[in-house]
Amino acid sequence: MALKLLQPGLNPLGQFDGLDSDVLTLKGGEVVSFASVTTSGQPGVAVAGLDQAAYDVFDGYVNSSGTLKRPAVSRKFDGSTSLTAASRPLMLSDDGISGYGTLFGAVVGGTVGQQVNNPQLQTYTGALLGPHTSTGSGKTTCWDKPGLYAVSLDATDGYLQPTNTALTVGNALTFTSLGLLTSHGSANALGGAPDVAYLVEFNTNQALVNTPNFLVAALNSPSGNVSSVGPRAFQFATIYFTTGA
Repeated sequence: MALKLLQPGLNPLGQFDGLDSDVLTLKGGEVVSFASVTTSGQPGVAVAGLDQAAYDVFDGYVNSSGTLKRPAVSRKFDGSTSLTAASRPLMLSDDGISGYGTLFGAVVGGTVGQQVNNPQLQTYTGALLGPHTSTGSGKTTCWDKPGLYAVSLDATDGYLQPTNTALTVGNALTFTSLGLLTSHGSANALGGAPDVAYLVEFNTNQALVNTPNFLVAALNSPSGNVSSVGPRAFQFATIYFTTGA
């Protein structure tokens, strides 16, 4: 859903061209780095089989063994790109496919009001209004500075969830082959990948305007209906991101 900036570094590292095959699938908060892709010799000309980019991306290149290469941000450490566990720098992506990641949010209403969006539960039944934030430029904003960030739980690995009783405050976090944050030593962790963050806590979306049930439901309701009383619905993992080296 999104990366939330809590107490980050002063500025992001920058906005970089995203790899065509995954730039529009980023949810926000994935670990990314610079993959090496072959660039066209003619700036701004789309060539079949080569990664496309905005015109200004072609201002630079690296002449690697006689082949022109340029960087493209990707979260794919799975062998499908040039990225490996040793790739650097490591950054957090800041674009998404829902929430603030689209231009106008999502539809509310529809037939007899059945389209109701609940950001607290990460459910969006209404159609998204507007494109992914990378659609206009093909670029991704990347954060590398140490600081506090919140990553939505739908953009983390299954081990980094509130239901995992093995997690504690301060647990070291690494990432999977698809850039998803996960706990150190988990089965899904990318072999050889460094620790990139530490777990602080899990959070709800902290928006009181949603009036969560635990604030309004009476434990001893006169009606006898207590089904609305339940645990808090966590939506984000708050992390201390600590590596951009």
